[in-house]
Amino acid sequence: MANIDLSGYNLSELKGLQHDVEKEIKNRQHQDLQKAREQILAIAQEAGVSVEELLAANSKKSKSSKGQKVQARYQNPGDNSQTWTGRGRQPKWIAEGLASGKSMDDFRI
Repeated sequence: MANIDLSGYNLSELKGLQHDVEKEIKNRQHQDLQKAREQILAIAQEAGVSVEELLAANSKKSKSSKGQKVQARYQNPGDNSQTWTGRGRQPKWIAEGLASGKSMDDFRI
């Protein structure tokens, strides 16, 4: 890359250059994105698959592997609204129950 001597420019000229550079960067990013879209569409057409099908297949994988809720396995006998899946940190009511001599089976749902 060529070194450009910017020491001869005043502040407003430098800001103008900065604005022009940022504008050109955005234009190039837009052009690159457009090229990528065109390439994806061409590949999908060659394969006989629509882009919607590609996106739908990808979203199903991510949904099935992340963020699934796990059913609660343990319940507070004193307050049925308090439950725990058995994952993560033990709730206080479990720790207190274990300390008082109860077993995990006493809390099972």
